[in-house]
Amino acid sequence: MNCARTRRPASIPLRYTLPNLLRDPARALVEFGERSAGEVVRLNLGSLRPYLVTHPEHLQQVLRERSGNYVRAGDGLQWRPLKRLFGEGILSDGEHWADSRQILQPLFTARRIDAMVDRLAVAIEEAVDELAEPARTGQPVNMGTVQARIVCSAIMRVFFADRISVPDAMRIMQAQDDIARSVMPRILMPWAPLAAPMPGDRTFRRAVQLIDDLLLPTVRAARHETAGDADDIISTLWRGRTEGGGRLDEQQVRNDTVAMVATTTETTISVLTWLWPHIERNPEIAARLYAEIDEVVGGQPVRQEHLRDLRYTRQVLDELLRLYPIGWLFPRNAVEEDVIGGVRIPAGSTVVVSPLITHRMSMFWERPEVFDPDRFRPEQARQRHRYTHFPFGGGPHQCLGMHLFYLEATLIVAGLLSRFRFRLCRPAVPGIKVAAALRPLEPVEVVLRPARGVAA
Repeated sequence: MNCARTRRPASIPLRYTLPNLLRDPARALVEFGERSAGEVVRLNLGSLRPYLVTHPEHLQQVLRERSGNYVRAGDGLQWRPLKRLFGEGILSDGEHWADSRQILQPLFTARRIDAMVDRLAVAIEEAVDELAEPARTGQPVNMGTVQARIVCSAIMRVFFADRISVPDAMRIMQAQDDIARSVMPRILMPWAPLAAPMPGDRTFRRAVQLIDDLLLPTVRAARHETAGDADDIISTLWRGRTEGGGRLDEQQVRNDTVAMVATTTETTISVLTWLWPHIERNPEIAARLYAEIDEVVGGQPVRQEHLRDLRYTRQVLDELLRLYPIGWLFPRNAVEEDVIGGVRIPAGSTVVVSPLITHRMSMFWERPEVFDPDRFRPEQARQRHRYTHFPFGGGPHQCLGMHLFYLEATLIVAGLLSRFRFRLCRPAVPGIKVAAALRPLEPVEVVLRPARGVAA
């Protein structure tokens, strides 16, 4: 521990935290960050008073330099209600996490993902083909549903070897939506015992049961089909060896399968839903995006060789991730006493890290509420601290699927915009629904038109 002089942290009082969190959680969190001015503060949430950490230098200490001292808060803010779904495994901590990560990490190296790009591209292209009819007839489509089907088609084929059908995957996506909504009361009231009934509990249980009914038979069947070089996620989990030379039991394979279905699909679906209202609201950004995709892709199918030249598309994705990060809240428990930014953190304390907050703080971002992909021009991005923009977390727990997200999202955006133009049915950027993941408050519906002959 750093023995330098410490100071007492400022506290944001309960009379401010609770009413604002109940009224508009996303706005409240950003306002907490503004009030902190980058200093470590305590949030008074009643019986729980976590330390809020927002400054990039402090985040680097928590997430990377002292990551071993800040473990996932298994009984705290966000993880406790979700642990009932994901259990011990890749989304937990300690030995279970280490075993699962060792087995799964080789599936998500940049080299391996790059080798799969064209398979992903073909699956995405085939799913995008199905939009030709609604584009011809002018029938509105829900982009959340469209993106879910595209992502499920690609991920189930490439990463799950079609062990999970697209219709079943879509049912799992719906169950995940139900879970994301149902856990919100417990996230907002983390002091409530799990044994105490709360709104959403029945919905949560039904959704978890549906996921198990769909996935457990597949997991069990795959146990006896792991011979040879099958490299789908479920086969890899059954075949993999832990650091101690053992194998995962059925419960952990189940936990990791549920986690990987969620993380390989929901990430892209959630983030891209906000793309369409933002680019319709910003015609200059839309024109640059269309022009780049038309120049690089033209009338061809999108393939790996196009991706390196879609630089502005990557900037657009980075700006979406700034405003709508993959993980919006990372609670951590301090194992030992520490000092962060001059504030003593006692052992056992809860520390809260939130990309949603840091990404929208005016002391780190100019006009943070404005959608501006030029923030991520290489010369600007190089000047920022690494932990000013950390939508996938950082350190040992950084999301395995980060490289996959960028490739898959770029393929989807380029595939859609090289073939279609669109008009929003309701031309407004939806608000944020804070749940297990960030989601739009309202559906995003659009009318598509074939791109050929249509000016950007």
